[in-house]
Amino acid sequence: MLNFETVKSVAYLGPQASFTEMAKDYFCDKFNINAYPTPLTTIRQVVEYVDSNPDTLGVLAVENSIEGTVRESLDNLMTTKNPNIRILSEYYMPICHCLLARTTEFSSITGIISHPQALAQCQNFIHNEMPFNVNIIEAPSTAEAARSLQNYNLTYASIGSKKTAEIYNLNVLKENINDDKSNQTRFILIGDFETEETGNDKTSIAFSTENKPGALLNILEIFMKNNINLSYIASRPSKHHFGDYIFIVNFDGHIHDPKIMNTIKEIKEKITFMRFLGSYKKSKAIVLQQ
Repeated sequence: MLNFETVKSVAYLGPQASFTEMAKDYFCDKFNINAYPTPLTTIRQVVEYVDSNPDTLGVLAVENSIEGTVRESLDNLMTTKNPNIRILSEYYMPICHCLLARTTEFSSITGIISHPQALAQCQNFIHNEMPFNVNIIEAPSTAEAARSLQNYNLTYASIGSKKTAEIYNLNVLKENINDDKSNQTRFILIGDFETEETGNDKTSIAFSTENKPGALLNILEIFMKNNINLSYIASRPSKHHFGDYIFIVNFDGHIHDPKIMNTIKEIKEKITFMRFLGSYKKSKAIVLQQ
């Protein structure tokens, strides 16, 4: 198991009662981390905090089962000044959204405040059960949305968890309002630490190829030739030249495995950029009832 005895603080997207804080609590319990919690206001701040401060960890949401990749997390993780900042662990958290308000009267709600992803994940509920002209306001996090309700009249509600309702003393008007009842988010723990092989590992890398026909296929064929299972692939703009992309892939195996090391060596000969994002024990998505 990873040894985090030297860790001084754990950064995460706050404020209190955010889903990321709940993921932070999970990682702290799992690895017996006794460190100062550091809630920040943006994902970029979380990554930069870990990048700039030794003996710190960060918690990021990287993928949702409905909305897909959390682009801000991957974009910032790929560009840390310290190349040793990497993924150390992962956790799949079931996401159960509730409609929260200071009032108890559901019929009085005319506005909803929440994080854009939470709003997107509850589109059917908003369309079918809320007024046609409901006012939608985006917030940096579901927790911030709940906290901001004090600045609005009683006709406004927020979308968040039951824990959010408890922390901010709100009423739960409707439970489980997310469209997909199997909704879950993959969170990662990042930091400048080494992981050991467990026999059930996953590796994440980012790379770029030349912008020419077959360039990506050549890389994928290397994985196939070495019998390495790819579990995830996504692309992000390189932000250098329009039409150039960085590919992020997850595949089975640990960077210390000779087969993986040889595969990486082969890949490096055919690409223009590579960033190792971490090797860590695989977790499974939770099977939830629809």
